[in-house]
Amino acid sequence: MIRFSKLAKSFRKTRVLDDISLEIGLAERVALIGSNGAGKTTLIRCLLGEYTFAGEVSINGSDPRKERIAVLGSIGFVPQQPPPLKMPVAQLIDFSAALCSTEPANIHQIAQRLGLDLAPILTRPFVKLSGGMKQKLLIAIALGRDAKVLVMDEPAANLDPEARKIFFELLAERQDDVTMLISSHRLNEVSALVNRVIEMDMGKVVLDDRVADDVSLSGRFACRITIKRIEPAFAKAMLNWKFRDLGGGMEWEGVVPGPDRLRFMGMTSRYVALINDFSLSEVGDGALCVPEIPLRGQATAI
Repeated sequence: MIRFSKLAKSFRKTRVLDDISLEIGLAERVALIGSNGAGKTTLIRCLLGEYTFAGEVSINGSDPRKERIAVLGSIGFVPQQPPPLKMPVAQLIDFSAALCSTEPANIHQIAQRLGLDLAPILTRPFVKLSGGMKQKLLIAIALGRDAKVLVMDEPAANLDPEARKIFFELLAERQDDVTMLISSHRLNEVSALVNRVIEMDMGKVVLDDRVADDVSLSGRFACRITIKRIEPAFAKAMLNWKFRDLGGGMEWEGVVPGPDRLRFMGMTSRYVALINDFSLSEVGDGALCVPEIPLRGQATAI
């Protein structure tokens, strides 16, 4: 459904996307994670045809630059920042519904489930709504269309806890027949929904991990790592994850929260040439993940 081939994008002399090749199939639910500046939003904007770029991008075989109207009419999109639209809410709903040949009632229904009563705000300009109202309406417009691809950039931003819960319930109802690409800073928020995690850093894909639908990302994982030599950068990374030094910087032990497992493995993969032994095992909720071993060595101050 989504294909990137040797995608590259630069702004002046800064390389923002660096030779990215990915294929995302029907019913894959992908969490796109990474720190600010990793390239997530730029990747999405290339996918939507908003930027020129080197390489190839397609959605269900269509080029988002050459066939932009057809592409945008066939996907549901929630942007990171609401656009400054001045048109009234009613007009925006009618326009969005007509663009993808759907009924405005579908958008109204989803907005209602999210806790947004549209009746009092139909004549109000979109730009005058609160941040939460804008986000709920944009989600309702995206999910109100019969789209096979949903692209969402930090979609849960500005949502109250109850609306966030309902939003992910709405996504779960469509998980079997829709391709989802969800950009988020918080993997734990989308971990129960996705079956693939792609992490970006400095414009590159540093982790691409598919997770079977029957594998839970909940719980905790006990981890022990032995390295071949002392490496200050690795020690710093371990301390950031609150690991303990068991042997002068050569052996480390700690607990990795389930929702962060894939991000942790992506980080450790950067030190694959340094690692001598690596063990990661899930433990029960009532078990002690890590035995009480006295801390020693210089890298013990967490």
